[in-house]
Amino acid sequence: MLHAHTTNTDLFTDHLWDRTKVLRSAIDELEFLRHLGEGTLPLEVFRTYIEQDSLYLTGYSKALAILAAKSPDPQTAAFWATSSANAAAVESAMHEGMLTGGALPPRQGEPEHSQTCLAYVSYLIAAAATESYAVAAAAALPCFWIYADVGRGLAESAAKVIAADAAHPYAQWVATYGAPEFQQSAATARSLVDAAAESASEGERAAMEKAFVLAVRYELMFWDTALHPQPWPAA
Repeated sequence: MLHAHTTNTDLFTDHLWDRTKVLRSAIDELEFLRHLGEGTLPLEVFRTYIEQDSLYLTGYSKALAILAAKSPDPQTAAFWATSSANAAAVESAMHEGMLTGGALPPRQGEPEHSQTCLAYVSYLIAAAATESYAVAAAAALPCFWIYADVGRGLAESAAKVIAADAAHPYAQWVATYGAPEFQQSAATARSLVDAAAESASEGERAAMEKAFVLAVRYELMFWDTALHPQPWPAA
């Protein structure tokens, strides 16, 4: 895990990581992630997840763009802006390729946000727009860090799946989250939150912690509801 790469327990993000230990353990034990790593997740469930993740990335990109505009210096702004562009273009294109490549079951009509997806992206955009830079950055961090941590383990599982079936419809996709570039982005996002915490007041750091915990909760719910959806009330 990323937090094992440092022994400096004075880092604010080490505190955040420890604070969310129970939630992260629940994420590690998710049936969805176990089947995803083993390559045994039903294709229709994976399609649902990719559709929701595509909708999520559109909103997350907006939140990161707002965060870039509120950044304290040009270098920080450049990171969040680049991450926003990647979410909007690179990752979204990868998702679109998965959805239209013929490997996944077809879907009728346009997908709509799940309850969890809409709640998560709405929260992140609201935090970016209405909270301080430090709090907004803390809210954005779990998407980087949790994915990097989970992705490393999934990539190892996916490598075994690919070795057995090079044409597996989504093992290649899983493997991308163990890539060094993605891991480095997560490390950079973490360092920026630590930098923000250094100059934050005690009250602001408490708000940063609450934002981080809430986003980790949404990460857990986002993955879980792909396998166990919560339908909207009928219109």
